[in-house]
Amino acid sequence: MTVGITWSEASARRMERQFLANPAAKDTGVAEIVGAMLGAHAQVLSAAELSVGVRAVGVTRAGVRDALWGRRTLVKTHGLVKTHGPRGTVHLLPAAELPLWCAVLPAVPSGASPFAAGVRVSEEQAREIVTAIGEALDGVCLTVDELSEEVVARVGSWAGDLVMPAFQGMWPRWRQVMHRAGQSGALCFGPDRGRKVTYTRPPRFTPMPAEEAVRELVRRYLRAYGPATPRGFAKWLAAGGGWATELFGRLAGEGLIEEVVFEGEAGWWVASGDTEFPKEGASGVRLLPYFDAYGIAAQPRELLFPGDAYRRALARGQAGNYPVLLVDGVVAGVWHQRRRGRRTTVTVEVLGRRLGAREERELAAQVGRVGEVLEAEAELVVGTVTAGPHA
Repeated sequence: MTVGITWSEASARRMERQFLANPAAKDTGVAEIVGAMLGAHAQVLSAAELSVGVRAVGVTRAGVRDALWGRRTLVKTHGLVKTHGPRGTVHLLPAAELPLWCAVLPAVPSGASPFAAGVRVSEEQAREIVTAIGEALDGVCLTVDELSEEVVARVGSWAGDLVMPAFQGMWPRWRQVMHRAGQSGALCFGPDRGRKVTYTRPPRFTPMPAEEAVRELVRRYLRAYGPATPRGFAKWLAAGGGWATELFGRLAGEGLIEEVVFEGEAGWWVASGDTEFPKEGASGVRLLPYFDAYGIAAQPRELLFPGDAYRRALARGQAGNYPVLLVDGVVAGVWHQRRRGRRTTVTVEVLGRRLGAREERELAAQVGRVGEVLEAEAELVVGTVTAGPHA
């Protein structure tokens, strides 16, 4: 008999598995938390630090940065999926999981090259560039200009031809395959040098077999965010819907995933045997930063962002553009912080309801936690958020 699951049950389990129902214990490693999220969005590093910090006891931005730059149990990826990371953006990933990600992402079908024939590099040239990048970054951190000099010196002047339209000029030819260097484990971000970004080579590893890695990623995605549809998985990974549908069909045939009825609709999937859900719904108040993994991946979006939240907390239907207030597992507001030195003011706009006394106390505690993570003294203001998306 097909299992039936409600939104309340699904959101409660997702919150539990995301360390949002109960923060991770002090002895839980930062990399384990990031692994449960399937990556922390890090286009703005402070947002990633908050995503991790609100899920753990005692973790601050310093702890995240130590894991990233000191102990190197985390990697700030560049080049995973098309240009940077999952969905084409910079992410923090556990270093131990690079064999998984760097096997999966090249296996996701991609479209035709966006570059004109006179700009594109051949497959042989692309391999030469990736090899040169890995050799140049082995054991050092280089700015993009320094890396460019090294690549051109290794493969030839053709790699440095300024043929790629960029923000304020033209980029050298070799940069069109920078994402492949990330996918192959030849390149990731290093610590900033003043205001300049640097790149380095992550710890060496051997990628998993591609098919095995794809199966494992689907299983982990369904464990973290299921029930889910092939379309939801494809959107999360920035993959083609047809490819994802065929993949889910194949995995179902192999008995690795099973279909469930979610909110009265068929076509939703969980990992085989993973059908236990909490009977009590999610509870509590949480503050999630820009592009937090929970807000991006949890579906269906209209249930996560009910009523006014769908209009106010999304940008043309896209999640992540606003930090969000969660109440009992659904979006109930937006928020914004403005930092001045050691102090930060957190303005929270509640949508379509009033907070009860318990919820107000929890919100104050969450604002305090934001301050702890960012190593600042936080002040709560309940009112209208005037800042726009990405502010």
